[in-house]
Amino acid sequence: MSTTTKTTTAKATTAKGEKYDGFTAEERSAMKDRAKELKKSTRRSAKADTEGEVLAKIAEMSESDRVIAERLHAVIKASAPVLTAKLWYGMPAYARDGKVVCFFQSAAKFKTRYAVLGFSDEANLDEGTLWPTYFALSELTADHEARIAALVKQAVS
Repeated sequence: MSTTTKTTTAKATTAKGEKYDGFTAEERSAMKDRAKELKKSTRRSAKADTEGEVLAKIAEMSESDRVIAERLHAVIKASAPVLTAKLWYGMPAYARDGKVVCFFQSAAKFKTRYAVLGFSDEANLDEGTLWPTYFALSELTADHEARIAALVKQAVS
């Protein structure tokens, strides 16, 4: 009995027969956005206000994402005024000393069913050996806003 060996390539075939070579179009777009952000940051002064860019990006979002992003922006700015709004991979993010603490990812950006509020390892959310760092957002209620405000305050403590 002989066995045949199949060789596989780095490219996989999707269910539609299309070739997939590692990154989706949305991921490539996010990386291009990040490259543009880095290029801009080297040109601007250290004190440049990037909040206007964040608000412009939020204004471009679909209505459902925009409503969440606007409220989230207000909650984060009120809860942690020390954080600076900036774009990160083309999405709103909030940084301390240039390092992203938390960010918003719209559902439309990666064609997902919910938006995401994420916290980086710069956030002080440690609780023992297991704690959440990403939260799915399909809408924001007053209770959600209160919880997010508490998380953001803890993240910068």
